[in-house]
Amino acid sequence: MKKMTIIYALTMLALFSCKKETSQTTVVAEEIPTVKNTIETEIDTIEVETGPVQTAAQLKAELTSKGFKIFDYVDEKTKDTVLMQQYFMAFLKRGPIRGQNEEEATELQKQHLAHLGKMYELGYADISGPFGDDGDIRGITIYNVPTLKMADSLANSDPMVKAGRLEIEIHPWWAAKGFPLR
Repeated sequence: MKKMTIIYALTMLALFSCKKETSQTTVVAEEIPTVKNTIETEIDTIEVETGPVQTAAQLKAELTSKGFKIFDYVDEKTKDTVLMQQYFMAFLKRGPIRGQNEEEATELQKQHLAHLGKMYELGYADISGPFGDDGDIRGITIYNVPTLKMADSLANSDPMVKAGRLEIEIHPWWAAKGFPLR
């Protein structure tokens, strides 16, 4: 009985979260007595936000009009059309000027993180992060811009790069649109 109630609750949650428009749904525990008895935490509000759905042709036209390089292919297994877009992967490498004192290095790190956050907010960078070792390549940023020149300009405007603590090496990189990391 407990498993069925949980499955019912999850099914209801999935149904409420599949709407195509922004919505706000309040679930009142008294309206579903069996759920009230089995769920320990109360769900106050579930907000779902989705954007307009684009066809592959619309997305291709939009990307092409903005100057992005793209191509597509049909996945033999799923028969889906996969749209590939060129991104730019910037490797942030150990720079020649690493003699900053601790206070200066801390301030540069703060500015560096603010810069990367701004790139993400503006839609220029999709993902950034450091490597987990102490090698010469310190991290990466993947730029979602149409040209190498633009990616290079954005990467070199990083305060860490300007201070010489990091250097940039950029390579074109292709990835399928809409495929999440897992």
